[in-house]
Amino acid sequence: MTLTVMHHQFSVDDYARMRESGILTEDDRVELLAGEILVMSPIGPFHVGIVNKLNKLLNALVGDDGIVSVQNPIRLNDYSEPQPDMAVLHPRDDFYMHALATPDDILLLIEVADHSLAYDRDTKLPQYAQSVIREVWIVDVKQRVIEQYTEPAQDHYTHMHKVLYGSAITATTLPKLQFTTDRIF
Repeated sequence: MTLTVMHHQFSVDDYARMRESGILTEDDRVELLAGEILVMSPIGPFHVGIVNKLNKLLNALVGDDGIVSVQNPIRLNDYSEPQPDMAVLHPRDDFYMHALATPDDILLLIEVADHSLAYDRDTKLPQYAQSVIREVWIVDVKQRVIEQYTEPAQDHYTHMHKVLYGSAITATTLPKLQFTTDRIF
């Protein structure tokens, strides 16, 4: 007799009901990705510092051309609601108060990776490509490098550019968002 292992896929509606009923709380470090509820790695002080620097820098550079969202969920589809470290969103009068940002709303996603590099690259990045997020940056904290992913097609990004420490990076989706990496490391 063989045992068939089945996985239950949770929808974003199931996930919302878990929050509403108290099964999941605001303090739980989890996100929904491809129907699975995944535990996110803890955030340390260096990660916090990079996110804070990026927040200040992005807000100054983006101005009224976008909304900088910090560690807030986005809705990729009916089965994925990840929480990227940073998202630059198209401006909206309600500031996304009435509905989460969807792929069409996103100008740029940023993941800050200290202990989560493999997870960000191998698990989250393909989901972002599948959802046709036009540009994703993975900030590799240990190497002091930013990996800039663009041109999503067939569930992966066809272009990856490594921006080394001290070099300039420019968002392809928002060219006024340009700085040298030494400003965040």
